[in-house]
Amino acid sequence: MKVKKYVAPTMPEAMNKVRKELGTEAVILQSKEIQSGGILGLFKKTNIEVIAALDPPVNQEPVADKWQPQVNEPAEKSGNFGDQRMAADQEIMKEIKNLRKLMEQHSSSLQEYSTSYQEVYRHLIQQEVDQELARSIVEETIETYGEPEGEEDTKQCMRNTLSLIKGKLNSLPFEGITYDEKIIQLVGPTGVGKTTTLAKIAAKCVLEDNKRVAFITTDTYRIAAVEQLKTYARILDIPMEVAYTLEDYQQAIKKFEAYDLILVDTAGRNFRDGRYVSELRAYMEIPVTVHNYLVLSLTAKPKDIMEIMEQFKQIPIKQAIFTKTDETTQYGSMLNTALIHRLGIAYTATGQEVPEDLEKMGSDKLLQYVTGDYFAT
Repeated sequence: MKVKKYVAPTMPEAMNKVRKELGTEAVILQSKEIQSGGILGLFKKTNIEVIAALDPPVNQEPVADKWQPQVNEPAEKSGNFGDQRMAADQEIMKEIKNLRKLMEQHSSSLQEYSTSYQEVYRHLIQQEVDQELARSIVEETIETYGEPEGEEDTKQCMRNTLSLIKGKLNSLPFEGITYDEKIIQLVGPTGVGKTTTLAKIAAKCVLEDNKRVAFITTDTYRIAAVEQLKTYARILDIPMEVAYTLEDYQQAIKKFEAYDLILVDTAGRNFRDGRYVSELRAYMEIPVTVHNYLVLSLTAKPKDIMEIMEQFKQIPIKQAIFTKTDETTQYGSMLNTALIHRLGIAYTATGQEVPEDLEKMGSDKLLQYVTGDYFAT
């Protein structure tokens, strides 16, 4: 087994290095964040460290499977340390076997398609499109357009696939913020950039549309979040209220009722904590209509994003906003959100600049993200 360590700024970049050197058959043994550089403990840079392995061919018995604990191990490996090492080795072997089983299932499913559609399917999976969704898309595309005749044209098969996906997206809203909405509330887990996104939306409304906008923040868990929004409010000359209670929230809304748009920043909390969503639901019971936009980060794992979507089913979500699109090259989570949860996407945020790094979303734009540089070669 060939084992190698890779270090990169983000997980997608690390995975690209793994694929490039070890190929698609490689498995991930371990991944973690590491700190490097810095001066006197300050200004350290966060990187992702990935340990990957490449198994020998299937027709060879894996060396790791032959491993047996040695009877005459050195003394320092005995006792508790030896037990911990054996448990760790067994856990690694279990993970490798599970990953191998998944890859075998993946390979067998590809055999059902022509070479061209196998490539289309692989591309969707590499973009982190949900496996079942990718499979259903390819199968429906084949059913609609048929298999390629004569010399297989993979690019044409991809065009057929994108055409089918676009048809599915056309029924979803990709309209962004409209001024039919009086109160817009951004919700979502911690660390996704809700406050900065709120400022970008406000800047567009004030500077481009000449609208009167007001801020309310219920994020009283972090002093830095309140101060950050106050800074944006001063720069944009926007009034702001901090709501510590539901009563404060209602009074702030009443105070700003003459404004064109009220933008509400909520606390980012652990999305697995049911109390967080329950608190948000309490703010939905006020006698005015509040439109919720769910802010998600594209650097999050697709599985986590799907879990977040399930958790937030308890409150009405109008559209999603995806941040950190400039920090990844895999955009399948947007397609998963749109097609599995039938949720439109209002904006993508591509950086820290306010308001420049906020793009209005659309089905064509989403397809461009998922396609990437597929047609460039």
